Amino acid sequence: MEKNTVFERLVDKIKKHEALVGIVGLGYVGLPLAVEFGKAGFKVLGYDVSKNKVDLINSGVSDIIDVESKDVEELVASGLLKAYDDYHIFKDVDCAVVCVPTPLNKTKDPDVSYILDAFEKVKETLHPGEFIVLESTTYPGTTEELLSPMLEETGLKVGEDFFLAFSPERVDPGNPVYKIKNTPKVVGGITPKCTEIAAVFYDESIDTVVPVSSTRAAEMVKLLENTFRSVNIGLVNEVALMCDKLKIDVWEIIEAASSKPFGFMPFYPGPGLGGHCIPIDPHYLSWKLKALNYYARFIELAGDINSNMPYYVVNKLTELLNRNGIPLTGSNILLLGIAYKADISDVRESPALGIIEILEEKGAKVHYNDPFVPSIKWKEQILKSQELNRESLQNSDCVIIVTNHKSYDYQWIVDNSKLVFDTRNATRHIIAKHVKRLGAY
Repeated sequence: MEKNTVFERLVDKIKKHEALVGIVGLGYVGLPLAVEFGKAGFKVLGYDVSKNKVDLINSGVSDIIDVESKDVEELVASGLLKAYDDYHIFKDVDCAVVCVPTPLNKTKDPDVSYILDAFEKVKETLHPGEFIVLESTTYPGTTEELLSPMLEETGLKVGEDFFLAFSPERVDPGNPVYKIKNTPKVVGGITPKCTEIAAVFYDESIDTVVPVSSTRAAEMVKLLENTFRSVNIGLVNEVALMCDKLKIDVWEIIEAASSKPFGFMPFYPGPGLGGHCIPIDPHYLSWKLKALNYYARFIELAGDINSNMPYYVVNKLTELLNRNGIPLTGSNILLLGIAYKADISDVRESPALGIIEILEEKGAKVHYNDPFVPSIKWKEQILKSQELNRESLQNSDCVIIVTNHKSYDYQWIVDNSKLVFDTRNATRHIIAKHVKRLGAY
């Protein structure tokens, strides 16, 4: 039977895997998504402003930890995936997914400029029968208040001529269990038909799709998820500070509390928050609520505690050095791990960067080792990962374990170091007087 409406034709195209998929932004979110839709049999066009990234993908190489190069190579060779740095090739795309960064500015207000720039490009090639979905984290109301009116300036009507939805990304870099395909996908559209199209679209490559009532609801889901983590990490970080003063081991307390089979979920303290979501997303919600004359106290307090953890680490380090007759100024400090979490190369918002900055301001000589991060751009220079050997350990006045990579031999590190400050409880099974763990007197 012939499909008569724009909606019916698009649904039919998606279900037959004849829809051309476009992914805007080929980073930690976009590339895994492009590969997943390619594996499902869709032809995927990718767009990124970085020509280097585009060339890398087209040569069959992945620069994302959760995407294997062999998968990219196979999809490129089969013609199911091709990357471009020119958005105009998207003129025939049926389904466009926008996955661009959403950072905070210096005053911690949302910076939606990347989203707006991307949707200006979408607007240029918008045509009847197209479905567009935003995956970039943002505040509730962005899709409905900013993006829908922008696209309707073309004369096309949302829910009738084109379809617009929001679906929060749920990427957890380095997670060995949950990837794009087996992580449930929340979708919410501007209209019921927009939601239905979004559900049909993702259902073709994702195991479970969870529709919600609106784009605002979908936007709020993402913020709740990461605010929940931020607030609980803030709580356990404060408990770690309390335990330090009370001369109690916070790690022992958490382990014992975790034996309760109901009503408790363990979170763990550390040197601060990092990554592309948790340090940033709660501020989107807080900012939106300020505009509504509501002060999000839990969010602001958790943010304050978490953002001050690098200062706490440096203060404790200063105490440790002083006990050993070593001033912080002029001391040699070696950081182990600069990625924001274990076994990945992502340094975005990493607490290690804050620790380095504070230490340098106080006159310490700072070096780092990270098997996943060979170098980083630091202010006007390039910092390189120092080789980890007996000499580099013994020449350091203190070794700070900032990221608990599994590849580190912690017993060997402790045996060859003068002083170790462990912010991740990586040395919990090692008994040594020269080892201090965060939150453990």
